Amino acid sequence: MAAHNVFLRAAAAFAAACLLLGSAFALPGVAAAVAATASGTASAGLFFDDFSYPDTAGLLNQGWAARSKAGHPGVPGAQWDPAQLRMVADPTQPGNRLLRLQAVTDGTGAGTRQVQLCHARKYLEGTYAARVRFSDTPVRGADGDPVIQTFYVVSPLQFDLDPEFSELDFEYLPNGGWGSDKTRLYGITWQTARIEPWLAYNQSHEEFTSVDGWHVLMLQVAGGKTRHYLDGRLLAEHGGRSYPVVPMSINFNLWFSPGELLAQSAEPRVYEQDVDWVFHARQKVLSPRQVLAEVRRLRAAGVTQVDTVPVGQPALPSPCDF
Repeated sequence: MAAHNVFLRAAAAFAAACLLLGSAFALPGVAAAVAATASGTASAGLFFDDFSYPDTAGLLNQGWAARSKAGHPGVPGAQWDPAQLRMVADPTQPGNRLLRLQAVTDGTGAGTRQVQLCHARKYLEGTYAARVRFSDTPVRGADGDPVIQTFYVVSPLQFDLDPEFSELDFEYLPNGGWGSDKTRLYGITWQTARIEPWLAYNQSHEEFTSVDGWHVLMLQVAGGKTRHYLDGRLLAEHGGRSYPVVPMSINFNLWFSPGELLAQSAEPRVYEQDVDWVFHARQKVLSPRQVLAEVRRLRAAGVTQVDTVPVGQPALPSPCDF
């Protein structure tokens, strides 16, 4: 109830700010949707999280779940550890807070801890975006592990070559992985896969460059096409059989490629990935400029978290539940 009241106050503040600013929103109906939610009227279409929580307890009370179950993907024997999530102060912007993911390894499966964060599985067509900080090197220990830093939307693979499996990824591999030692950013749209022995059907694009630092990652899913954007630049367009067909969960994870050896050192290494905000507009195709404008307006209005995207009936389990 307390969290609901906080949301209502934030929604009301946002609606009032919209009226004061007289903004002509690039995203039709955002102000009306938030105002309608504040008044108790059913509305749908917007998800935004500024990750302004004082701690991870606040994060996990707002529809997010942290994975704790072992298994694919990642290093065999590694633990998926919710304790690797942090809420931290932004060192470059006073008053701002960040979500921090950490992965640690000593070169063994038993000494490796990975982290995955999932939101409710209820997202399909529309526009997705997140501001993410990728890192080329660990914050502690020697470099060289095949670390994978991500932002993606996914439904669970229910069985080998599941025809309803749906996934769109951004994966950054600063030290290589997936059978190559090259530094690259992957943009992938999946059709289906088999875990063992590995077999995958997807469409992918690779940027062979470092993307160390802060970036805005964006996905559009509409009209039979998926599009991946990096800092406003279109990287790839996919479609056909790879187009998603079932509701997906918004996810971030930090893990190690299972196809390559971890660096052969017993010294512990700590890798980090930060997230400033995440955004989704349901069934609306927004440009990169429109997404940034919406995020600025939400923040200016003091809205730190809003979710008016409807949950399906029955509610679907997210990947962190498996």
